[in-house]
Amino acid sequence: MDRFPLAPASRPLTILKGPATMTTHLALDPTATGATVFPVQPEWLTLSAALVDEVPVIADREDLLVSIAPGAGSGAPACFYPARALIEVDGVHLGVDPATINPADLSDRTRYATMWGLLTHECGHAKHTAWDVPANTPPAIAAAALLLEEPRMEAAQIRRRPDDRYWLRCSARNLILADFKNRPPMTRNDAADVYALLFARAPGGIIDYAELAPLLNVIESILDIDTLNKLCAVWEKALRTADDDGETMIELGRQWCEILGVEPNSDPKAAPDPSGGTGKPSRLAEAVNVVLNDVASNVSTEKAPEDPAAATAARKAREASALKEAKAAAQSVFDVPGGPRSGRTATAGTRPPTQAERTAARVLGRALDTGGVQEKAPVRTASATPPGRVRMRAVRTAEAQRAAGAIVTAEPFTRITRNPIPAPPLRIGVACDVSGSMKWARDYVASAAWILANASQYTRVSVDTASVIFGHRVRPLTRIGKPPSSVTEFYCNDNWEDIPTAIDALDGVLGLSRPGAARLLVIVSDGRLRAEPRRDGQKRLDRLRSSGCAVLWLTTGEDDKPLKGATVHVLTDPTTTAATIGHAATAALRNAAY
Repeated sequence: MDRFPLAPASRPLTILKGPATMTTHLALDPTATGATVFPVQPEWLTLSAALVDEVPVIADREDLLVSIAPGAGSGAPACFYPARALIEVDGVHLGVDPATINPADLSDRTRYATMWGLLTHECGHAKHTAWDVPANTPPAIAAAALLLEEPRMEAAQIRRRPDDRYWLRCSARNLILADFKNRPPMTRNDAADVYALLFARAPGGIIDYAELAPLLNVIESILDIDTLNKLCAVWEKALRTADDDGETMIELGRQWCEILGVEPNSDPKAAPDPSGGTGKPSRLAEAVNVVLNDVASNVSTEKAPEDPAAATAARKAREASALKEAKAAAQSVFDVPGGPRSGRTATAGTRPPTQAERTAARVLGRALDTGGVQEKAPVRTASATPPGRVRMRAVRTAEAQRAAGAIVTAEPFTRITRNPIPAPPLRIGVACDVSGSMKWARDYVASAAWILANASQYTRVSVDTASVIFGHRVRPLTRIGKPPSSVTEFYCNDNWEDIPTAIDALDGVLGLSRPGAARLLVIVSDGRLRAEPRRDGQKRLDRLRSSGCAVLWLTTGEDDKPLKGATVHVLTDPTTTAATIGHAATAALRNAAY
């Protein structure tokens, strides 16, 4: 049998509903059969079936049916019939062609956010409205209990699924206005309804308190503070009521009527003309519209919940793009041997290293060799033969196994050995700013780059280093692989700081953003960067840090402006540049999360 049988092509088939105690979109009476409008267009049937596949996640139920079509919902935007486990949604709130919708695509749901909010609301009823109105309940008390159920249920839904707050806010205007229809007039009962449906949604997080400000003065002009406090206490109890505690909800409905002086057997649907015969909406109705319009406006600027799969795919795509840019930058910088001796960002020839630099390289190498050595890890082993400590219980077990002629599996000797934890490989990249304000760095950074590159000859730890200068362009000082035999000097007279390309080049050649090693990026700069390279450099620095790469920023002035997130070290003595980088490298080894 088809889940959604087609009606005759001439007109929709309507099943008349039975008597029901209900809000505009919740029918708790088990005799209610609904007013389902079966669609004649196949795309509505297809969409209904697709929604059936999605609601189990939202409602935590596997038995729900969904029907969406223009005219469905029993005159409300949406409606839930517990007796039939059926959710109906009026298709007029879809807003897009149903044939273009794939509900399984979370990233596309913002196109029809109102409809998805209506569906989420009814799924909330399906999960959290687990009580029935007793048959002998006075109608006014039943109506009050169902009124309080609306904010109670939504609060429970977003406690279970916080991301649903966005969708419930998207549909708040349609749902709440449907509850009021042409109301509310300036009466005590209607002001109380507004208080329950709007203000009680604030503690649950559906509506912000600031959004309710235009409504507060109007309600206070109808209901005194004492009455409002009593009503507030009632709906606060409702928000704390369990899903299946119908007895408490009916009692709260009784208290609600008692506070307002409502006769329990009165007809809750009987309402005076909201315009008072003038044809104009009341001040209360106008204030409700203002609040709900503000909610709709605010939610349009909020970020919709992300599809985890789509977010992961987008993140991988961004990372792949960043790696591609980094490799391209590395190729453009390091695949061009040397650097021009004239023009911008120029090297200034080479010189032999001094004896002090050679000594510093050996010292740094030994420091890196031991810097990553961590405490030996104790390992307990058991064996059938010495050496080791004897466990008498295992000895007796072994004797019993021999006496029984069984294979001896007992291991009576235990010992503890301490195995050293191997140090991780290390990757270090150094980038030096060569704008005109960085002349102090020329000799010290050139020396530090040579020392760092040659230190790898004196360590058992796998160390890869590379260094660049960046100004109008980016040029290499030392390269990954064979340590340089000479110190490469450079000029500092550029008027631009291409730090994004420098970071990309070092990342591309060393893999600073990829796990598998302790990683350190050292930037030597006063941070006085132009707006564009500062913005793009910050993005790249943030990416490296989020991947686990440590970032050290060396400068000489307290007033300098390094990028955010880097560990800043002010060099009081520039001759300690190499030593400072060495200390940071050993710290990176000790703290490596690779």
